[in-house]
Amino acid sequence: MLTLFHSPGSCSDGILLLLEEVGAEYEVEVIHVTKGMQREPTYLAINPKGKVPALMRKDGLVLTEFQAIAYWLARRFEAAGLWPDRLETQSRTLEALDFIVGSVHMRGFTLVKVPQKFQLNEQGTSDLRRFGHLEVEKGLAELSGMLGDAPYLLGNFGIADAALFYVLRWAEREGLSLAPNLTSFLARMHRRPAVRRAFDSP
Repeated sequence: MLTLFHSPGSCSDGILLLLEEVGAEYEVEVIHVTKGMQREPTYLAINPKGKVPALMRKDGLVLTEFQAIAYWLARRFEAAGLWPDRLETQSRTLEALDFIVGSVHMRGFTLVKVPQKFQLNEQGTSDLRRFGHLEVEKGLAELSGMLGDAPYLLGNFGIADAALFYVLRWAEREGLSLAPNLTSFLARMHRRPAVRRAFDSP
């Protein structure tokens, strides 16, 4: 059985969703990052990077980083149809994943949520949070354009949509306004059976 090391409300929400989408047998070990559990010796022995998500496979090896775990799940459970056949769509999937995780999440939401990691001065943290908001807003505009009128980023549901799902949930919690197509995307996601199973959506 797979084990997901997961902090509810973090980016590992996207991996939890994918585990449900592919129909994997898995268990969850909660690592509350807001309580600093990712820095405890027992977890660092599993994932020295000290962050989530991490996925322990049946062979006992641990896979880390959102993009790598999402890709592994899509390829390991090919019957779920989450990995496209065409090279162009595969490349665009990786492009979207890298942008969401590397830019919207890391350059944007990280500064919105925890600016104090980078600047302890009150004015400095305020400026960093403001910069993070601007980066998120730019990123969401780019993603809105990428999505267009399609139901999902690359037409059919895929691993990049799991990443878009978690950043849009963050945006909602921050009270950010979303473009109509992103709002529709999020509503569509909440109707997916896998999302309902993973998050007990109403």
